[in-house]
Parts: sequence; structure tokens; C-alpha cells
Amino acid sequence: MAINVSRALLKAKGLARKGDVDGASQLFAAVLEQFPQNKEATRGLLSISSAEPRATQAPVAASGRDLQSLVTLFNEGNLQEALGAGRILAIRHPDEPLIHNVVGAVYKSLQQYDNAIGSFTQAVRLKPDYAEAYNNLGAACHDARRYDDAIFSYSKAIEHNTDFFEAYVNLGSVLSDCGRPKDAIGSYARAIAIKPECAETAAKLLWLLCEICDWDGVASNTAAIRQLGIAHQGVLPLSLLYLEDHPGRHRQRSELYAKTMFQSGQRSSIAPPQVKPLRLRIGYFSADFHDDQATAHLFARLFQSHDSDRFETIAYSYGVSAQDKMLNRVIDTVDEFYDVQALRDADVAELCRSHRLDIAIDLKGYTQHARPGIFSYRAAPIQIGYLGYPGTLGASFMDYIIADEVVIPHEQGLHYCEQIIYLPHSYHVNDDARKIANNTVTRIDAGLPAEGFVFCCFNRNCKISPKEFDIWMRLLLQVNGSVLWLFESNEWARSNLLIEARKRGVEADRLIFADGVPYADHLARHQLADLFLDTFKYTADAGASDALWAGLPLVTQLGWGFPARVAGSLLSAIDIPELITHSEREYEQLALDLALNPERLASVKAKLIENRLTMPLFDTGLSTKHIEEAYQQAYQRYFDGEAPLSVVIQP
Repeated sequence: MAINVSRALLKAKGLARKGDVDGASQLFAAVLEQFPQNKEATRGLLSISSAEPRATQAPVAASGRDLQSLVTLFNEGNLQEALGAGRILAIRHPDEPLIHNVVGAVYKSLQQYDNAIGSFTQAVRLKPDYAEAYNNLGAACHDARRYDDAIFSYSKAIEHNTDFFEAYVNLGSVLSDCGRPKDAIGSYARAIAIKPECAETAAKLLWLLCEICDWDGVASNTAAIRQLGIAHQGVLPLSLLYLEDHPGRHRQRSELYAKTMFQSGQRSSIAPPQVKPLRLRIGYFSADFHDDQATAHLFARLFQSHDSDRFETIAYSYGVSAQDKMLNRVIDTVDEFYDVQALRDADVAELCRSHRLDIAIDLKGYTQHARPGIFSYRAAPIQIGYLGYPGTLGASFMDYIIADEVVIPHEQGLHYCEQIIYLPHSYHVNDDARKIANNTVTRIDAGLPAEGFVFCCFNRNCKISPKEFDIWMRLLLQVNGSVLWLFESNEWARSNLLIEARKRGVEADRLIFADGVPYADHLARHQLADLFLDTFKYTADAGASDALWAGLPLVTQLGWGFPARVAGSLLSAIDIPELITHSEREYEQLALDLALNPERLASVKAKLIENRLTMPLFDTGLSTKHIEEAYQQAYQRYFDGEAPLSVVIQP
């Protein structure tokens, strides 16, 4: 019930003058519960606290009931009430570190990171050995991307509690985020030594071992991979996509993860309108509206290609707010743009409902910095996963996934919780206007030999496994003067790949590593290579698109699951199925034949150059029309009161 602020403040001051501290405190508190920023109520509470003689003040222990009430409010998700109660307690008991720690946790849940950091800092000032508060301080700094401060705080938590499992896990996470995977592995290993049964930590460790190409480390955990995230404990599904090609287990992991992370009570339906809108409002959600994200170049072109007479496009960004050309391009292209990184998932969903979205498109899935929680609160009546994550989310709040008949053959539909939208040709939208730098960079400039065959793989190093690497090394040994040109994800991966090459009888100088360069230059340097060799469990996606657009043939092996079939989808859509293989032996033989037969390779390149602008893969307008038709059909089912059902879009 709303209160009259002026009347309540006057009465509170009168009670305070009469010595009725409890009555005055209750009224000041009532004002702060509804108006947390009211300075007069805050000063009133402070004056009561400072005026009350120490001898007559209730000891901290007497606030146990209030503290329990605060913790209960917090645990039940009543954050604004918890904040009001917590601020009052912090004023009345300024020397109690536990109260500041809980208030900090409330601020952190509200994503008010500066306030959270202030509260946690006060807690550790009052209690310098307060390991839990140091851990919470690290988490707030981590969320605020103050990585050095987070590392320091987590380390202090461990200093005061050497068996602090959560602090080791959190330290591993921030070390990973700031580009120190080797140190992160050490922290995760220490956490596992404390709690070996924790599946989530084991999955994170395996993910980082892949990141640095520590294949011996991965092999030592092979027995655990099949069960991770399957039985009782959920793990981030992405971490296992790189480790096995098994769509059935990928679904099981996603379902358990979704069940663990999102409560069914969060979901709600949105009733159809009385009149079908003339223009559908499509919301696109991502953290990747930036230059350094490969997929950003793809969906930015999609935004530009939408039919503005039938669709309104709204972009919701929850990534870092750094300005760059890509972000500005997105802002200029869409009808509306919202930076929602500071809002909680539930608040983002509420904002979207107020915007009357018709369809929400999740471009991230379970990839890094994703926020699937937004969709668990139902941001739009129809929610679709697209492009960013090659698999099911295992969650009932996602209605559809956009695919094609190569990445998800009809017989594999049982491995997906979502209804499947089958686009013709390829699900993968492309940018047919991206520029390839017109520079004169030579092989020598790129660190390559002037002569000899150049095998290439610009996939992230974490996608490489011993199986394809064995083949690559045999190819180098059979093709005189050849080299393998790889993208360098990190210095540890480079070092380990060089070690693995030597184990297979290949000298280190046969492996050349490429640094990051501007996107147009990256496209141009593909033309210095002769053949792109794809990875197996997780094939090239945007990287395959880049290679084909630049005129570089790509050899892939078609696996079982979505991530193992993406490059096959792209080659099918550009009508070069002869580069799709179905076994390791066939893959190796094709790559070797192309390397040893210049005429055959030249023929493939000529076909690629011809098909690039005539086949559907790089026809952005055509792809956009197919996607728009999918949106219309999905919306029509919703408008007619029918449940989502798989859609097959005709070419």
C-alpha cells in the first residue's frame, strides 16, 4: 500500500524526538521500502543510530531475526524488499559484516555492481578474514568486467580458506575470461581435488584443455565425457559439443541444463491479438553486435535485407557497450536498438513484452555470454533459436530452431526439443556485400613460403582433435614442400600443436600460425592458401562461409550432429557436394588428391568462383525471403491458436 511520504516523515521525526526509536525506525523504513533513494528517511535512520547510546543499542545478535528475514526475502527473489530491509539493517548495525555481505548479494542480483562492490568491500574491511565476502566481491568485480580486481578478491578468499571450492571455480572462470587458460586449468584442477564429483567443473576443465589443445589431458578424462551432464548434474552443453559427435547426448545435456537453470514457473504464455499485425515485430538478441564477432557480419546483412513493409526489426544487445563500426551498422540498420546489458533477465523479458514483440530470435543459445534466461521469462509469444548455437536448448520455452535438411536430417528431429524450421538450401544466412581487401599481401608477408602447397584451417584451435591432426600431418609428409596454416587461438595451443607435430615426424616450421587482422584483410588472406581442411566434431561455420566467399575450396567430413554438419550444409548450398566426405579415409584421400593434382584443384576453384554468385548460398535476399516466410508461417499458427509445429519452407 502506498504511503504519504511527507506525513510519514513528519510523524517519524516526532516519534524520534519523543524517544520512540522503534516507532520512528519503522516509519523511516516504510518510506525507504517504497522510495529507496529518499535521503530524508536515510538521514533519519542514521541520526537515530548515531544518537542512540552504545550501551542501549541492541547488540548485533539481537538482529538475528531481522537478518533471517532479510536472507529469506533474498532467497525467495523479493529483491527490492530485501534491498530496503538490508539498507535499514546496514544503517542500524554498521559494524556487522554479515549484513553488508547480504546487502552486497542483493545489489549483485539487481546487477547494481558498483553498490555490490561497495557493500562487499565494507564487509571485508570489518572482517579481514571473511572468505565468503571476498568470494562475493570477486564475483561482483567479475560481472563488472574488473578482471584484475576479481582475481585479487578470489585469491584473498582462497588465502583465508584454502579449501574454498567455489572460490577456486570462480577464479578459474575469470582467469579463462581474461585469456589465461593455463592458470585457469590449475584453479579448476584444485577445485576438482576438493570436490571430484562436481560435473560442471569437470566440463569446464575439459573445455579449457581443448582450448589449449592439451589432448593428453582430454584423453585422461575420456571415460567421463560420455556421462558428463547426462545423469544428475547439469553442465554447459557447449563444452561437450567439441568433445563428441552424438546428437542424442547433446539433447540430454541441454535438457538437464535447462531444467537445472530455469524454473518452469518462470514461463508464461502471451495471448494472440484480436487483429493480426500488418508488420511483424522481430526482436534479435545477442552479445555479439561487434566487429570481432564473425557471425555479426552475417546477421547484420540480414537486418538490412528485411522487407520493411512487412517486418520491423528490433535489436537487443547485452554485450559490452564498446562502440565500433559493426555496432553502429546494426544501430543504423534496425528500426529500434536497445542496450539491455544492465537489466536482469526478467526485466529484459518484461521490456520486450511492453514493446509487443511478435517473435524473439535468440542468436546466442548456450555460447559464451549468452542469456537464455531472458527467453525463460517469455520475451515474445514465439521464440526461435538461430545461427549462433548449433543444437537444441532442451528448453520448452524455445518454440523453434532454424535449420536445413543437411544439418538436421528429418530422421534426427527426435534429438531436438524445438520444432524445426527447415529452410531450403542452407540455414546459414550470408553477407553478399562483404568486402575482400584489395591489397598486395604476399605469401612472404603472411609468413608463408613463396612456393609449395598451403593447407589451411582457420577454425578455432579448440575444434582440432587428434583424429584430423593425424591426417593433416600425414598429408604434410606426403606433399613435398607443403605447410599447414593455422589460426593461433592462444600461445599454449600453438605450443602444444607444435609438440604434437613433432611427435608425428613433422618439423615445427611446417606449421605456420596466423594472427588476428581486420575482417576484410582476413578474407583476402584466404586467397594465399590452396585448400581449407575442416575439423570433424565441430566443423567450420562462419569460417567456412569466409573461405568459400574468398574462393578457397574446403574439404569437410559429414558427421552426425548439427555442429558436425554445418560446412556440409554450406557446400551443398553452393552446389559443390564433391568436397563433402563421409569417412576419415575418404577425407584424407580427397585432400591428398587435390593437393597432388593441380588440374583437379583448379577445376574445383573455377566452379567455386562461378557458383559463388549464382548458387543460393550467398544470395542474402533469397535467404531473407525464406526466413521471412518461416516467421510468417510460425506466427500464423500462433495467431490461429495452434501449437508450434515443424515448418518446411519451399524454395
